Amino acid sequence: MDSKIFAGSLLSFLYNGLVGRIPSRTLRSLYLRSYLARFGRGTGVQMGCRFLNGRKIHLGDRNVINFGCLLDGRRHSIRTGSDVSIGPEAAILTLGHDPQSPDFADKGGDVIIGDRAWICYRAIILPGVTIGEGAVVGAGAVVSRDVGPYTIVAGSPAKPIGTRTQNLRYHCDFAPWLI
Repeated sequence: MDSKIFAGSLLSFLYNGLVGRIPSRTLRSLYLRSYLARFGRGTGVQMGCRFLNGRKIHLGDRNVINFGCLLDGRRHSIRTGSDVSIGPEAAILTLGHDPQSPDFADKGGDVIIGDRAWICYRAIILPGVTIGEGAVVGAGAVVSRDVGPYTIVAGSPAKPIGTRTQNLRYHCDFAPWLI
């Protein structure tokens, strides 16, 4: 096994199995600053989140990653803008399989999430998707196509159901004590 793959697997194992379960935002943040490709200023990751290959995960400033999320950076990158809120148990995937491949070949792509996007509870973002600035992905939605700026999508597969105001001025600042 390649030494880089081994080291990355070990870092993921340590965070996912141990550090990510410690009820200290400070300790989790210290680990994530060195483990992830980018851990933006003011970003918080709650307990129970799992990261696959943190070197491909770039979190912008003031992101809130709620409990139980999965961020999959195994082969492709995840990049978030500023003030992004990712709801509990959401999954952001960058790798899967090509269902038409006779060899079950891998298929994937980068996931990009714009500033002030809001990914709701248990949403699933599939490989190669871009979520535009200020967009909202409804609870339980399965996003397989790009979502335009300020578009609200819901359902499986996710479809536009509305638009969001473009006059967004908030900064994410959610830092509960133990989670």
